[in-house]
Amino acid sequence: MKKLSTSQFLQVSVMLFGLFFGAGNLIFPPLLGNQAGVIFPVMGAIVVGKTEGLTNLSNRVSPLFSVVFTTAIYLSIGPGLGIPRAGSVPFEMAIAPYIPEEFNMNLARFLYTLVFFSLALFVCLKPNKLVKRVGKYLTPTLLMMIVFMFLKVITMEKNIAAPVGEYKNAPLVKGFLEGYNTMDAVAALNFGFVIAQSIKRFGIKDKNEVTNYTIKAGLVAGSVLFLVYAMLASVGMIGSSKLVGAENGAVILTYAVKNVFGNFGIVLLAAIFTLACLTTCIGLITSGGEYFESLFNHKLSYKKWVFVWTLFSFLMANFGLNKLLEFSVPLLTIIYPVALVLILMGISHDFINYSKESYLFTASLSVLIPLVEVLNNSFGIKLWFVTNLVESLPLYKEGLSWLLPSLFVLVITTVVFKFLYTFKENEKIKERY
Repeated sequence: MKKLSTSQFLQVSVMLFGLFFGAGNLIFPPLLGNQAGVIFPVMGAIVVGKTEGLTNLSNRVSPLFSVVFTTAIYLSIGPGLGIPRAGSVPFEMAIAPYIPEEFNMNLARFLYTLVFFSLALFVCLKPNKLVKRVGKYLTPTLLMMIVFMFLKVITMEKNIAAPVGEYKNAPLVKGFLEGYNTMDAVAALNFGFVIAQSIKRFGIKDKNEVTNYTIKAGLVAGSVLFLVYAMLASVGMIGSSKLVGAENGAVILTYAVKNVFGNFGIVLLAAIFTLACLTTCIGLITSGGEYFESLFNHKLSYKKWVFVWTLFSFLMANFGLNKLLEFSVPLLTIIYPVALVLILMGISHDFINYSKESYLFTASLSVLIPLVEVLNNSFGIKLWFVTNLVESLPLYKEGLSWLLPSLFVLVITTVVFKFLYTFKENEKIKERY
């Protein structure tokens, strides 16, 4: 039986880290470290690897749900938000503040995103070389730059402020909520398929071997993600007393690198932002191209889908990102809870063996409650007593009103339908004898 070499496995693992680690992951940890004194994304990649694709995982609910949910995820986290934002965020955060006033900002953004999406297109057109290009070159370069920045920044004079706000009162809850808001788990459902396909391209055909390597790669990527988060959080903590009330992690990182490197620090930070977003963008384009090629029965080739997604994202990054956000953010708010539910059920399915009904009822509830919230908060549509009921649920203000009801329904349906199935089996046995 064919095995991955150590080098191949490490490249796959590092590539998975690179797919996860985008601008949000770069900005969030320094802010956490500034104000505060990983698990779901890794689990998502593992679950999709185990079920051989997001379509198979969501098909446990129903075939119709599988098509609608999977397509919604690929569109919203892809050209609907994730990919255009991946092209524009590094420019806005690390380059735009230093463009001379006399230079046309729109032209600068156009040129930057043209180079950015051209590089992404170049890598995505050859999926067979994805592991080598992302896992062997791009992501290791990104990691080296982050480590280099960290080792220099920790030599700064320590000015650590006391925790503020919710980080002072409930740091674990606040940290979870901020991580929840990055919505990494949705992207993980895309990337799990990319990793499984990459492993198969090395000649690994056995399903169990692909699953095992996906799990191991997820654990390694998660460990690296944890270490990088710790480094970036430390960067935010070291100078926290100088930046009390900082708006975001980009402000904190900019202060740190300028303090240590001077003007070179701005160049370094721009490179880090660009590479972080580029690797994530590559993963989103690749997974979307492969999914839609399959969805439409290969009527449009993978390469053509890659061209379509890249061109659309390039145009949106320059001309329509704000308008795009008006539609994609509410959609993500609706589908993210059910994504977490499916990850939780998928990772524990082998131990509990959930029934079809458990998947259906739990997934449905975790979609309906956020849907009611979005209709009310984003569009001002109230559904009579239903809206009032949702607003009265625990954790509503935190945006987690779906959590306890979904867990309750999951437990109840699991117990009830296991009892019913056991009862039916016993009745069949009695009839035989």
